[in-house]
Amino acid sequence: MPGASKIAAKEAYHNKVCELLKSHEKAFLVDADNVSSMQFQEIRKCIRPESTILMGKNTMMKRSIRIYTEESGDEKWACLIDKLVGNVGVVFVQGDLLEVKNEIDKFRVGAAARQGVVAPVDVSIPAGPTGMDPSQTSFFQALGVATKINKGTIEIVSDVQLIKTGDKVGASQATLLSKLGVKPFKYGLGFKEVIENGSVYSPAILEITDEDMLASVAAGIANVAAISLAVDYPTLCSIPHSVINGYKNVLAVALATEYSFPRADKIKEILANPGAFAAAAAPAAGGAAAAAPAAAAPPPKEESEEEDMGFSLFD
Repeated sequence: MPGASKIAAKEAYHNKVCELLKSHEKAFLVDADNVSSMQFQEIRKCIRPESTILMGKNTMMKRSIRIYTEESGDEKWACLIDKLVGNVGVVFVQGDLLEVKNEIDKFRVGAAARQGVVAPVDVSIPAGPTGMDPSQTSFFQALGVATKINKGTIEIVSDVQLIKTGDKVGASQATLLSKLGVKPFKYGLGFKEVIENGSVYSPAILEITDEDMLASVAAGIANVAAISLAVDYPTLCSIPHSVINGYKNVLAVALATEYSFPRADKIKEILANPGAFAAAAAPAAGGAAAAAPAAAAPPPKEESEEEDMGFSLFD
């Protein structure tokens, strides 16, 4: 039977969980694999007081959530019970979800590739010198990496993809990356789900901007208009294009026949005398510039060589 101190600690934890569930409407479900205690301290310090990280045994969290939903009748957190599997936690948020996510992402730190770890990203080794002496070529040969000896050191001939996403890191791969001084992975709290007012969705939705939504709507409208025009079925999206196409057809008939209307008369005049309309379309500034030399001041009058000097040749 558990002691009194353990019972008191469990009761305090239960009360804490219930208070968080009662005072918050949204939260992140996060994966805490490979996250150090120092990272947790820095993250908690950064997101307080608007957000709170809840960690603990999954069974205790499930029990507290189940009891809270039964006693309060608030079902918006019931969806969280089945998702508490593995090394996970809950970040309760009162502010903007995307801002909190971006703040937490700042605390991702680089880490070496350890044997047996599942790679979260692809790992590639670039071509070039490694600084390793020729006696260590066995690591590269075991991994099938083409090398050559250049100036007393091992040089990788071409870029090599060493590890793929989802693969487990082998002993040779981990040793080679360690000798090269490469820390290919970055670890931090991983965002698995967003829970908001009983709804569960992917964190990637938070990255969607207004511009992305407008672009998607515009692309959908363009597709609907294209299909409507192709099958000759009028819709709100295709009507403007149909009207413009109809006007173009009527205008083409008017230009090819004696039939006319005011808009067609103007086009016919332009086709009959394009030079006149080109001159009329010239900017007014051009006319002003042409008139400027005429309005310039006349050149000064030159002095006559026979200017009267006040005396006669025969004086």
